This record gives sequence, C-alpha cells and structure tokens, in this order.
Amino acid sequence: MAETVGSLVDKLTIVELRRWHTEEAMFNPRAPDDVRHMAALRLRVIDEQRADLADELALLWREITAGRVLPKVYRQFKLYNDAALREASGGTSDP
Repeated sequence: MAETVGSLVDKLTIVELRRWHTEEAMFNPRAPDDVRHMAALRLRVIDEQRADLADELALLWREITAGRVLPKVYRQFKLYNDAALREASGGTSDP
C-alpha cells in the first residue's frame, strides 16, 4: 500500500477545505447562476473524492488493526540539524 494514514488524512483535509469553499460559492446568493451551477457540479466530484479517500483510509486502518499491514515510520533526516553532516557536505558549521 503506497498511502500512509498521515497522507490519507492530509488529502482528506485538503478535500474538506476544497468542499467548504465550493459550497460557499454554490450557496452565495450574489454569485452568478453559472458559477453556482459549476460549483454544484464540482461538489459532486469532490464528494466522490472524499468518499474514495475515506474508504481507503478505513481499509488501511482495518488492515493495520488486524495486523496485516505494518505501517512504516520514515524518520526525517534534516541536514541543518546535524553540524557534522552539514560541514561534510560543504555547508557552514553554524546553525
């Protein structure tokens, strides 16, 4: 599985924000009718994306809790936090 719980939650958050702004345009009485109609059409696609991501997250969570998938932890190796590595790569030793 290429996705992680964090990446799926991140994508769902973005879709929720997109949905919120699309609904805002759709229900704005001052918006032109064609803009409101376009927003309604987009909302259908956004809702489908949200459902797909939620289903994928639920499946991944079931797989993790059943012990069939072991999530990997990817440590962040930041050059600026390691003075020796930073200096060896040609950078300065000052943080």
